[in-house]
Amino acid sequence: MRIIIYTGKGGVGKTSMAAACACAIAQSGKKVLVMSTDQAHSLGDSFDIKLGKEPVKIMDKLYGLEIDSVYESEMSWGNLREYFKELLTLKGGAGIEAEELLVFPGLEELFSMFKILEVYESGEYDTLIVDCAPTGETLQLLKYPERLSGLINRILPVKRKGVKAVGPVVEKIAKIPMPEDNVFDDIEYLMDKMQRLQRLLLDRDVVSLRVVTTPEKIVISEAKRNFTCLYLFRYNVDAVIVNHIYPDKAMEGYFSKWIKLQEEGLDEIKESFSEVPKFYVELMDKELRTLDVLCDIGGKIYGDADPDEVLFKKEIYSLDKENRTLSIYLPFAGKDELELRAQGRELMIAVKNESRVFPMPEEFAEAEISGAKFSDGYLKISW
Repeated sequence: MRIIIYTGKGGVGKTSMAAACACAIAQSGKKVLVMSTDQAHSLGDSFDIKLGKEPVKIMDKLYGLEIDSVYESEMSWGNLREYFKELLTLKGGAGIEAEELLVFPGLEELFSMFKILEVYESGEYDTLIVDCAPTGETLQLLKYPERLSGLINRILPVKRKGVKAVGPVVEKIAKIPMPEDNVFDDIEYLMDKMQRLQRLLLDRDVVSLRVVTTPEKIVISEAKRNFTCLYLFRYNVDAVIVNHIYPDKAMEGYFSKWIKLQEEGLDEIKESFSEVPKFYVELMDKELRTLDVLCDIGGKIYGDADPDEVLFKKEIYSLDKENRTLSIYLPFAGKDELELRAQGRELMIAVKNESRVFPMPEEFAEAEISGAKFSDGYLKISW
């Protein structure tokens, strides 16, 4: 099974590109599910069909759904949710306020990601196309499995032992109910799902991310930042889709000044993403919506390439044991934007406002870092 995730700045046409790709793959004879994780769903609008939390048949071999994050949340953490609710209503009684407080920032989005894992493990489809939220939200989603599973992995065994040892005393004195074993079972279940999800998303033979951009400078800049952060977290970007290209006949008169700006933007995309396959989509004289239009454009975007294939793959990390060097590919990052810290057996690498913690390579776990340099898009750390 293949999973193809579309991301990019808001308004660049991610939903249309994801929908068109789904149409093209379905027309080749494969069974496809296209789904939206964006809270402001517009996938159904693109197909001009009502979609819900269960798959709806759009055409032969093609199905669509729009994730209901509240529903997915309620399905994912039953006992844990009830325990938190018990704590919140201990003094004040049950009410709508308690329900609102149980909506933790980011948690619903994480449960939306579990739908990707569920669809993959069901094996019901040949291809899953995911229309993600705008760039910032997508990056948050993709970071959750690693960060939360790491945190829970550290604290869960300690907390479980601690509750068994001192829980009855605390419960008696403070009048606070201690979590039952089924609450910890829920946490372990969620942790297991997060780890499976993380392994899946990092499987570059299965999962590809495709960045959608337009030729405008400000959008290209965000696409570059997006690209760098995705590489920081080891996700495979296998294509760049350049949308909303004005055809020459539309650049006359009032829009003539845009000719040079668009050419500059297209040149920057060509140079910046030189290795990655790029596909260009001209602005049409009609809206990119309805099944017929999406099927038409879907058959043209990729030309002779198969949109269901992994179109590009680059080794992001490499460990040179002989020269005791770890190389990490971080395209578009500037030397002055990078920060590197070592603490114990962990490395923290930050690029602007995005950071990631890496476990030290086992071979160098006890050694001191002797130096680090950034050149040709690679951060090289030596021991």
